[in-house]
Amino acid sequence: MNDWLRMTAGALGRGIAAGEISPLALTQTYLDAIAAHPLKDKIYTVVTADRALAEAEAADKRAKQGVRRSLIDGVPISWKDLFDSAGDVTESGSDLLKGRVADQDAVVLQRATAMGAVCLGKTHMSELAFSGLGHNPIKETPPCINDPEAVPGGSSSGAAASVAHDLAVCGIGSDTGGSVRIPSAWNDLVGLKTTSGRLTLEGVIPLCLELDTIGPLARSVEDTALYLGAMENGAVPDLKGADIKGLRFGDLQSVAQDDLAPEVASAYQTSLDRLRDAGATIFPIEFPAVTEALSLSAILFTTEAYGLWKDKIEAAPQVMYAEILERFRAGAQFSGADYVAAWARLREIRKSWDAAVAGFDGVLTPTSPVLPPNLKRLTEDHDYYVRSNLLALRNTRIGNLLGLSALSLPTGTPSCGLQILGKPFGEEALLRVGAAAEAVLA
Repeated sequence: MNDWLRMTAGALGRGIAAGEISPLALTQTYLDAIAAHPLKDKIYTVVTADRALAEAEAADKRAKQGVRRSLIDGVPISWKDLFDSAGDVTESGSDLLKGRVADQDAVVLQRATAMGAVCLGKTHMSELAFSGLGHNPIKETPPCINDPEAVPGGSSSGAAASVAHDLAVCGIGSDTGGSVRIPSAWNDLVGLKTTSGRLTLEGVIPLCLELDTIGPLARSVEDTALYLGAMENGAVPDLKGADIKGLRFGDLQSVAQDDLAPEVASAYQTSLDRLRDAGATIFPIEFPAVTEALSLSAILFTTEAYGLWKDKIEAAPQVMYAEILERFRAGAQFSGADYVAAWARLREIRKSWDAAVAGFDGVLTPTSPVLPPNLKRLTEDHDYYVRSNLLALRNTRIGNLLGLSALSLPTGTPSCGLQILGKPFGEEALLRVGAAAEAVLA
């Protein structure tokens, strides 16, 4: 049964279908692993054992009757602490929402449950989802799988830790500037950022409604496809026959390869070489407007975030982590005119990007330019915190700003991810490309 803790959702689902795995025994195995783990309280905010066992028992009956709802029916997963779940505390990692209890599940949780997903509980995160580092001194900072003295990446920090530490098969997170892909990269997982608007945000505590997205952190590309389908309409993207041969990729030179850590640079070049050797064609591309798009980040992210949260924040600023409070308050310096003008310009840049990359199956970058920063130094050095946060999110923010679908894959080098930027609402094609690349890089 210990092997179950390291299997993919797809493999577990096939085992359940074959009668080799009991959903009830599988869920109990995960609950036992959580209970025994010394860092469980740094990963999970709440473990919903009663719910999980009830859902697993129902999945067990369906499996025996041959009426399973999906391949992931009976497979246990975790949910970030900004997805409402009925009767459970959902605080988005902040004491501003201390004791907040939802009366119903978020819509994506309802949908996944309807497809048979078993809810293990809720996971820790950066406060109000406004940091890519994953450090949260107000609640808990989850562990990084590759470096116990480093942060795990955020804001979906606990989501990544739950999977990397074998305490969930998949973690559902959110991504506004890189919050699925950074913790995925730093914990050697696959992370899917969906296009803004693809999955409903109803019942999800917001950060920036125009840029917030939902996505899974998992052990395989297949698993991300399965949970995309579960949270959407039940249809799973078809990955059969995905092949790297003949695929055309852009290798983004503009900004995305500046200031890379040596390990990241080496892992990226090795990944490109392996893709080429397997039959892909890769073209260096420049897109100077990426620099301008990134320069709009401060206006677009902080203005909306502060606009949504200022009343709550200013009623009790003392309960917030100072670094996150400062980042929110930065949004007060911009006018409504600044915000409208920034969005107008960004939409023009998006059109130019779509035209420039139309002939590619994906555009490649390192997921994060840096390795996970040291936690102790982050707590002692304000400038290091700010630099680390902005640099960690630089490449992933390109995908959010340009309105794209995006995927982070492990490269085989610890905490170094390969990002594939896809087309807006092009998740099906992106996941096929990702499955082909995964087979080469695995």
